[in-house]
Amino acid sequence: MVNLFDSSSIHPAALDLGKLFEARGFELSLVGGPVRDLFLGSAALDLDFTTNATPDETLDVARDWADAHWEIGREFGTIGLRKGDAMIEVTTYRAEAYDPDSRKPMVAFARKLEDDLFRRDFTINAMALRLPSLDLVDPYGGIKDLSAGILRTPGKPEDSFSDDPLRMMRAARFVSRLDVDPSTDLVAAMTDMAERIRIISAERVRDELIKLINGDNPRRGVELLVSTGLADYVLPEIPALKLETDAQHHHKDVYEHSLTVLMQAKDLETDGDGSVPAPDFTLRFAALMHDVGKPATRKLDGTGAVSFRHHDVVGAKLVKKRMRALRFDNETIKNVARLVELHMRFYGYGEAGWTDSAVRRYVRDAGEQLERLHRLTRSDVTTRNKKKAQRLAHAYDDLERRIGELAEQEELDSMRPDLDGQQIMAILGIDPGPMVGKAYNYLLNVRLDEGSLGEEEAERRLKEWWASSDDS
Repeated sequence: MVNLFDSSSIHPAALDLGKLFEARGFELSLVGGPVRDLFLGSAALDLDFTTNATPDETLDVARDWADAHWEIGREFGTIGLRKGDAMIEVTTYRAEAYDPDSRKPMVAFARKLEDDLFRRDFTINAMALRLPSLDLVDPYGGIKDLSAGILRTPGKPEDSFSDDPLRMMRAARFVSRLDVDPSTDLVAAMTDMAERIRIISAERVRDELIKLINGDNPRRGVELLVSTGLADYVLPEIPALKLETDAQHHHKDVYEHSLTVLMQAKDLETDGDGSVPAPDFTLRFAALMHDVGKPATRKLDGTGAVSFRHHDVVGAKLVKKRMRALRFDNETIKNVARLVELHMRFYGYGEAGWTDSAVRRYVRDAGEQLERLHRLTRSDVTTRNKKKAQRLAHAYDDLERRIGELAEQEELDSMRPDLDGQQIMAILGIDPGPMVGKAYNYLLNVRLDEGSLGEEEAERRLKEWWASSDDS
């Protein structure tokens, strides 16, 4: 839904800068995403401008006005500015072309605003507001497409994607973020050109994937990646979930199940003051990837039943491998893989029941990911059997209740033995080495099984264990 924007929603810095450029005889326009977002009823602190001024002329106009400036993008015609809380980029009109085998642009400056807008990725981002007059420049029908919820390119999509193949990922990201429908020719071009995503760096693909997963409707973005074949190159584990099914070997559609879990996990995120503030990439990506170990572990038994034994462990390894290939940071990789590895741990709780020791281990193994694990486990219930769904929900309610009760007795999230490594070495008279770790793990398991013993009893148990050890 497109709203008529109120001029008061435009950041004051934009209007001030427009007056400065106008006074010096230059054109300046707010362009791209900030313009689109104004019509969607939201404002942005990161402001993109385009101008007919050269980078030198831009600096001459704005240097004294800005609180700070930088020239990192000067080679591509961009000058960065900061004014109060507004981050600003001013770029000279461009009409750039690309080497078909590279993403590096051969920069050519344009003479007209319309030429600059034509090189933009999509029509909804190819709009500009002239400043300070606030006249809308929309030569390619961006407002119409935004109102209709359609994603198109200003020119032929093949030309746009050839210039920059990352725009295919951006298309999926905008489908996720804005819940728009990609045009037929755009989808066809993505399908025909999907392989060209290979020339884009893993880091840039990763950044677009994060924005896609964090969108309002990530399911639609993932579906577009899969249906066009882009996922075969950037996230092949997801289309691989489309396992064959038949009447004899019936099992739930793992691909559809994973998309449902993703959306259910999204719905369980909290507000900014909660334990898992939205959008939470780690939770969402773990939800999408939680069953990627199933294709490799699919087995049929003598009765024709299907099993996926240890798919959680296999899946965690696949997640690590894929995220490393996409150049994710180690912390995010560790957290997502941990959630995938633990997502099956809960099952069986309702039938067999858990001792307090098992509950402590569940909390200890989850560590800082406990709140996310709660949400992932609940999201993983997609059965249409209402009684089964209610039984699992009640069982997890009970588990969370017991975790809360035990947490009142002791700090489960920082579970440690009653003696630390230095105390262990002093008591046993040993130097640093593997035996210290073995002793520490022994005391940790005692703590998990029995709760806190106190230092005196822990020392007695330690000496008793050491006396019976083959290494003593």
